[in-house]
Order: sequence, then C-alpha cells, then structure tokens
Amino acid sequence: MLRLGTALALLTAASPALAQEVNLYSYRQPELLQPLVDAFTEETGITVNVAYIDKGLEERLVAEGDRSPADLIFTVDISRLSAAVNAGVTQAVESDVLMENVPAQYRDPDNHWFGLTTRARIVYASKDRVDPSEVTTYEDLADPKWEGRICTRSGTHDYNVALVAAMLHHHGEEETKTWLEGLKSNLAQKPQGNDRAQVKSIWSGECDISLGNTYYMGKMLEDSEQSEWANAVNVLFPEFEEGGTHVNISGVAMTKAAPNRENALKMMEFLTSPEAQKLYASANYEYPIAPGTEADDVVNSWGSFTPDDVNLMELAGLRGDALRLIEEVDFDG
Repeated sequence: MLRLGTALALLTAASPALAQEVNLYSYRQPELLQPLVDAFTEETGITVNVAYIDKGLEERLVAEGDRSPADLIFTVDISRLSAAVNAGVTQAVESDVLMENVPAQYRDPDNHWFGLTTRARIVYASKDRVDPSEVTTYEDLADPKWEGRICTRSGTHDYNVALVAAMLHHHGEEETKTWLEGLKSNLAQKPQGNDRAQVKSIWSGECDISLGNTYYMGKMLEDSEQSEWANAVNVLFPEFEEGGTHVNISGVAMTKAAPNRENALKMMEFLTSPEAQKLYASANYEYPIAPGTEADDVVNSWGSFTPDDVNLMELAGLRGDALRLIEEVDFDG
C-alpha cells in the first residue's frame, strides 16, 4: 500500500526493525509510482512508504543525516542524481541484477545511482511547414535557414543545460559557444514557457520547430485541448554529428542512511525488471532501460533512434560550464 508522504512524520516513525518496509523520497508524481508500488508489494510482501518532495531533497537528507528514514530516492534528470551523489547522501550498491539490467551509460560509474527510464531531447516540427529530412543534427539548429523559426523554453532549464553539456562533450567550448549564438539568433521569440508551450506555438504559427522531451507528446495526446497541438507536429530525432540522440533519465539511488537496506536493494532490482520497466515507462511515455524491454505502442509510433552513448555522469560534470556559456551568450535575453 502506498501511503502519501506530505506528512514526513509517517516516514520518520518507520522503524528499522520493521523488516518488511522500504521508505522512499520521491520527486516523481504519485500516479507514476502507484502501479510500481502495488506490483512490488504484491510480489514481495514489502510495504512501501513514500514521501513526495517538491524541492530540497538533498538538503533534507543532509539535515537528517544518519537518522534519515529514507532508503531510496527517486528523481528525474542527471543533474538531480549527480547532486545527490555530490551531497554525500547516497551509497554505492553492488548487484549483478542491476549491472545486467542497466546499461553502463545509464548508471553511475561508482554505482551510486541507476537509471530506470530514458527520455530523448528531440525536435518537434510543423507537419505543414517542415520536411522531416531538414532536421537531422543538433548542430544544424544553428544554421541561418532556421532564422526566426525556432522556439524553446529557457536555456537555463535543466533539460537544455544537459543538451548543451552534451554539445560540450562532443565539440568543446569554442564550437559550443558558437552553436549557442547561432541557435539564439534563430529564435522566433524569447525563450519562455515549458516544452508543451513550444508545440502550441508551432500549432499557432509562431515558429516552425522546437526543442522538447519525447514524453510530452504522449501527455499532449491524452489531453483533449492539447491533442490538437500534438497532431500538428512530427517527432524528429536529431543526432550529434559524431554521436546519437541526446537522452536524459529518471533514476533511483540508495541513501547513505538506508535503515532497510536489504528491502531497498530488492526494490531497486525489481524496478529494473522487465515487468516493472514496462509499467514505469508506459505510465509517463518514456523508454525502458532494461535490454530487450519494449516501449509502449504510443512511444514506438514516434519512430526509432540511436541514443548517444556518453555516460550521463560525464555530462553532469560539464553542467557548470554549460550553464556559464548559456549565460555568456545571454541566451534568454
């Protein structure tokens, strides 16, 4: 049973002596976790207690120290996973199951976090005004042919910072700065709104292409108002000139305190199993990570792509430089 955790006292009261419990701190929404929690409890008999946290997860764990009731943290984006590691609130986990189910580029080299699902940072393109063959690389987005035709959310948002970090990995600082300047000069309007707002702007004719995450297409299609926006665009998978399509992840890490370590490890291994991967990925229109696990039919309908094979922890290390370059070119100005 999932006990909603706005009341932190629920977890604080959980005793390490209760061998059939596991306690989670999660940035992910209840509706995404509920099917997983139900399936895990049914399979193992272990009760799952979840505290949903909007912000400050690392700070809370630091403040709680060794007395923290949390066993696992769930979050999205490599920046948040790496922040937890850098804050010293996670621990390394040794597991043959996790090593087999999670490809190397989607786990921490020191085994502090493991990816669960991926989402690609792609291009939404107008069906009426853009030939899909026109968008093949991220580098191409700086080409003057797109002048006044691109929309995007803030350059300093984590999703775009990660993309710029990937550009740094492939091309270095000088070329990345030039690319950012070219991309900025091609914007149809000042960066604003979220990824869905960019698709609405394409639908309304304000721009022709935008950057966005794949799962937003699924979210828009299930919304009666936004489905019209979604049906106005194609999902295109650009690649880096010497790499693949940029992806980010949702992931899990075991806390340093972990009072129920054995149960926490069981849940981590369960989350990377084919059964759990399909449940988790389908709930948010993401891509499962475990080898041989198929994505949801809706997700597969967008087409296939080759993910960039850089380890995401390398990109996390470039985040500071990426943010500095974004600010240097005054991307949002």
